[in-house]
Amino acid sequence: MTADLNPAELLRYSRHLMLPEVGLEGQRKLKAASVLVVGTGGLGSPIALYLAAAGVGRLGLVDDDVVDVSNLQRQILHSSAATGRPKVESARTRLADLNPEIEIVPYHTRLTSQNAMDIAAGYDIIVDGTDNFPTRYLLNDLCVLTGKPYIYGSIYRFDGQMSVFDARSGPCYRCLFPAPPPPHLAPTCADGGVLGILPGTIGSLQATETIKLILGAGSPLIGKLLLYDALDLSFQQVSLRKNPHCKVCSAEPEITGLIDYEDFCHLKPADPAAQAALEVTPAELAARLAGANPPRLIDVREPVEQQVSTIAGAELIPYGQILAQTVELDPQAEMVFFCRTGIRGMRVVENLVSRGFCRVASLRGGINAWAREVDPAVRQY
Repeated sequence: MTADLNPAELLRYSRHLMLPEVGLEGQRKLKAASVLVVGTGGLGSPIALYLAAAGVGRLGLVDDDVVDVSNLQRQILHSSAATGRPKVESARTRLADLNPEIEIVPYHTRLTSQNAMDIAAGYDIIVDGTDNFPTRYLLNDLCVLTGKPYIYGSIYRFDGQMSVFDARSGPCYRCLFPAPPPPHLAPTCADGGVLGILPGTIGSLQATETIKLILGAGSPLIGKLLLYDALDLSFQQVSLRKNPHCKVCSAEPEITGLIDYEDFCHLKPADPAAQAALEVTPAELAARLAGANPPRLIDVREPVEQQVSTIAGAELIPYGQILAQTVELDPQAEMVFFCRTGIRGMRVVENLVSRGFCRVASLRGGINAWAREVDPAVRQY
C-alpha cells in the first residue's frame, strides 16, 4: 500500500507530478520506499541529497567516520562547521533541512558481517557510497542473500564506474570481480587523489538508478557496467553476464552467509608488534638522519605532491615504480620510505620485505606526521 501525499508534499514535488513516468502514483511509491545508503562521503553526498530531495520516505545512512576538513573538497553533504562531527549526524542535519517530510535514520557504525543483516532488514534497496573492497563484497553478498538490488559506484582520480547488481535478474558484483585485487594494487582516493566533481557525477547516476527502480521506470543498468572518464568526458557501457559458477549467486553457491571480508580481501589488521617493527616515528627518523650513517630517505609520492611539501635530502621514487620493480634498490641498504600519511610507504615496505629486503622502514604517519612532530615549516595537505 502506497502512502498518500499531504498538501506540502504536493507543492514540494510538483515538478515530479507533471512527469508521466512519475506522477502522483510514482511520488507515492517514492514516499513508501526505504533506501539504505552506506557511506556519507564523496559518493554518499549526492546520493543522499538527491534521494532526500526526491522524497524517498525512509533514508538510512551508515558511516563510522567524522567530518574532516580534507573531505570538503568533494563531500558536499557536509560543511566547515561540521568538522569533527560524525558524518551521519552532519548528514541528518543537512537532509532534514533539505526535506523535513522524510525519515532519516543514522547508523554511526561500520557495516560488518555481524550487523549488516539487522541494519539492512528494513530497506528495499542498498546503495554503495564506500571506497573499499571488503565493504563492496559485503554489500554484494548481503543483497544476493536477501534479494535486494545493489547500486554500485566506484571512483578514483578522474575515472568512475557504476552498475546495478540484482542477482534475481542479472549478474552480481562477484560475477564481474570473483576475487579482489592485491592490496597494493587497490589504491584509494586517500592514496591517489580524486577530482572533487567526480563523485558528484557517479553519485548522481546512482541516485538516478535508485529512483528508476522505485518507480519501475526506464531500463535499469542491470547486466551493464558504465565507465566514465572525466578527462575526455566519455561514457562507455560494457555488457556483463551472470557467472554460472559464481560463489554466491549461482545455482549451487559456496557462500551461503556473510563471511570475514577483511580476511577475504587480505586486509586483516596487521599485528601491532609486527607493524611497529616496519615503522619509524618522525622523532626516530630525525635522530637517524642527524647521525653518522643516515638511512636512504625515499619519497614514494607522485612528483606533483613534492610541489606541496618535502623532507630535506629525500629522493623521489614514485610508489608505482617500486612496486613494478622498474627501479634498482639495494636489498642490503638501510632505507626509509614516506608518503603523505604512511599508507603507501607501508605498502612499499611490506612489498620489499616479501622480496627479501631486511633494512627497510616506513615513516609512521608520513610527511604530515613529520610536519606535526618535527618540522612545522613543512606544509600538510
